[in-house]
Parts: sequence; structure tokens; C-alpha cells
Amino acid sequence: MTQINDPRDDDLSDIDFDEMLESVGDTHRLAAYHFTQAAKHHMLAASAHDALDFETCDLHAFKAYRHQINGVQNAEIAVMDSLDSDMEEDMDD
Repeated sequence: MTQINDPRDDDLSDIDFDEMLESVGDTHRLAAYHFTQAAKHHMLAASAHDALDFETCDLHAFKAYRHQINGVQNAEIAVMDSLDSDMEEDMDD
């Protein structure tokens, strides 16, 4: 098997996202992080496929898909939170 990436690079278990996401901007940043990770894993999957290492290719393709889903979810949350705060401002006027 080709050594492409250390899977520990994706370990997010020590991050407390509830405390981290204090603003809509933080949620956008988290979405961007997941999209960046998805792109990284797609590139690693492509390299593994070129090296005919299909097990590693499948692993990185799965990680890319997981990050894409998380990125979309956080982007949607950011938009909804932004709309909610806009509505609250309109109600205060």
C-alpha cells in the first residue's frame, strides 16, 4: 500500500465545536475547513488511484465525501443563522 497521508491529520476529537462556533463567521470558517479537507482528500485519492492503490483511494474518497457533507451542513447552518440574525434586527427596528 502506498503511504499517502497520515490519517491522524483528520482527527478532530479534541476540538469542542460548541464553544468554537460563537458567530456566523465561525460557522463559515468551519464550512471552509471541511471543503478544504475534502479537496485535500480528493487529491490524495487521485494520487492513490494513479499508483493503483485502490484501498487507499477508497479511504480518501470516503473521507472527502464525509468532509463535503460536513461542509455543506455548516454552510447551510451559517446561512440560516445569518437569516435569523437579520430577522431579529428587523424586528428590533
